[in-house]
Amino acid sequence: MKIDQPVSVVIAEDESLVGDLIAQELESLGMKVVGRASNGRQAVELTVSLRPDVVLMDIAMPVMDGLVAAAAIQAECPTPVVILSAHETAEDVAGATAVGVGAFLVKPPQGAELDRAITIARARHADLMELRRLNRELTTTLAEVKTLKGFLPICAGCKKIRDDKNYWEELAVYVMKHTDVKFSHGLCPVCIPKYFPGIDLSELASMH
Repeated sequence: MKIDQPVSVVIAEDESLVGDLIAQELESLGMKVVGRASNGRQAVELTVSLRPDVVLMDIAMPVMDGLVAAAAIQAECPTPVVILSAHETAEDVAGATAVGVGAFLVKPPQGAELDRAITIARARHADLMELRRLNRELTTTLAEVKTLKGFLPICAGCKKIRDDKNYWEELAVYVMKHTDVKFSHGLCPVCIPKYFPGIDLSELASMH
């Protein structure tokens, strides 16, 4: 039977006592603190190297603030981020949302609040990753779809197409190059007598 691994967490908090309290709350929830950073740059580096399940990020930190660090994490190593801040201002919440943060908590967070915020952040991150995957697939699909639009110069006699380099190509060859269409060859009732004058068309019709 597969045993679920505890949720791994990196804490980014420049106040060591606050970081200790957060770590205690996480451990009481059965989660595992795998790294602690005292500034935003360290938070990014630890996230890239440790690949935690979630990052708890303070905003006001030296070297690099939490929102800049959260944006860097999403660019370098997409990971669910929960912002921990002393104040919940509309500007901070908007900034956190803009950089892909999954949840926002006011310090000091309680155990139940932490558990709920981490669950929400991880779910939102999973949805975002799936959306990005679908967008990549759609972009690839659209790039592979080839369509013909506009006017094509075609010879009135041999029915060849003149391409954009002024070369004349067989119609079937040109269409296959620029679309996903494949051709199968046969003869229509008008052409059969031309190429096979001895064939009775009525006999062919009775065979189908």
